[in-house]
Amino acid sequence: MSFLIGTILLAVVTALACALPGVFIVLRKNSMLVDAISHAILPGIVVGYFFTRNLDSPLLILGAALAGLVVVLGSEWLARTGLLTGDAPQGLIFPALFSAGVILVTLNFANVHLDVHAVLVGDLNLAAFEHLQVGGVSIGPAYLYVMLAVLAVNALFITLLYPRLKVMTFDPAFAAAIGVRTRILGTAFMFLVSVTVTAAFHAVGAILVIALVVAPAATAFLLTQRLRSLIALTLAFAAGGALAGFGIAYVLDAATSAGMAVLYGILFIAVFLISRWRQRRHQRRGSTAGVPSDPH
Repeated sequence: MSFLIGTILLAVVTALACALPGVFIVLRKNSMLVDAISHAILPGIVVGYFFTRNLDSPLLILGAALAGLVVVLGSEWLARTGLLTGDAPQGLIFPALFSAGVILVTLNFANVHLDVHAVLVGDLNLAAFEHLQVGGVSIGPAYLYVMLAVLAVNALFITLLYPRLKVMTFDPAFAAAIGVRTRILGTAFMFLVSVTVTAAFHAVGAILVIALVVAPAATAFLLTQRLRSLIALTLAFAAGGALAGFGIAYVLDAATSAGMAVLYGILFIAVFLISRWRQRRHQRRGSTAGVPSDPH
């Protein structure tokens, strides 16, 4: 497999892995919690590397995902106290964790590829650099198979728990009333999101990962209110945006992950404008239909 094809496949698979749980993130109005998780996982990565001294160790993903889960559980606990409201708990927890991670990187691991640029922006080309060899033949980037595993786990989780996730997303009180353990299910889902964000962290960085999680689902939400259609459209936007964004970045010799994020933004704006135009047109037709005709 060529380096270019491998990097394209990594971009698409990463986008799909992030977009799939992103559907429920958008519906639950937890989009900015993804941003908090993506920043908070940095100290988990640093601590994991401190013990393993191996950037490819799966313990890095586990440690970082647990750090992201600290933000979720800590924010929920502060919110339940009633002393803080809105997103103030997230604003207190994740900047502290991210800052601690940056300090640890600059003080202890300046000679390791955990630099601030890679942390914030990520690099798909770097993530795709090491290829997996089978019998002396390259079968693509090794990290591609990490993201394929994450995508498979996400798809399996959502498929098996789809009815519970659906009712918990749209009516948490009813879900609790019929016996769904909403707190356990919500924690398990957010841990899955944290693992996904952590895995994508290497490819797209702490800032741009939120675009992969939120933008495709938010764009699809403008076009349909049916959950199954929303999931299908989200995956289509994720894959199409990754391909087109990567292609534009390749032609312009620009950052690939940033190119994908910009294209997702352009797609959202285009769909938003079309939706607004159709909405206003429908309203004008409705108002015209309600005006009585001239009897003369």
